[in-house]
Amino acid sequence: MGCASHPRYHTRPPYIFYQSGYASYYAHKFHGRPTASGEIYDMNGLSAAHRELPLGTIIRVTHLKNGKSIIIPVNDRGPFIEGRILDLSLGAAKKLHMVNEGVARVKIEIVK
Repeated sequence: MGCASHPRYHTRPPYIFYQSGYASYYAHKFHGRPTASGEIYDMNGLSAAHRELPLGTIIRVTHLKNGKSIIIPVNDRGPFIEGRILDLSLGAAKKLHMVNEGVARVKIEIVK
């Protein structure tokens, strides 16, 4: 059996499950303004806001309805709407194909 066909070369890294719930996205109103980390918010970039995770944490976000996932940094605080666990940049929401929905059920895993 060659290296490329060995099962261990086809497994994903061991992400640590953190949380699941509803995510939304934020865009125009905050574009160009500083985030909690001090970075300037780019609505077309890939980032997230979370209430508790340390700023700079890298997370994998999976849209549970369609299986799409992305790896992004937490660089802001939020969401500030009850029942939601994550706010995504517009760019991240587009990658997850959730813009039309507005709010989507997601799973958060810690990468780093």
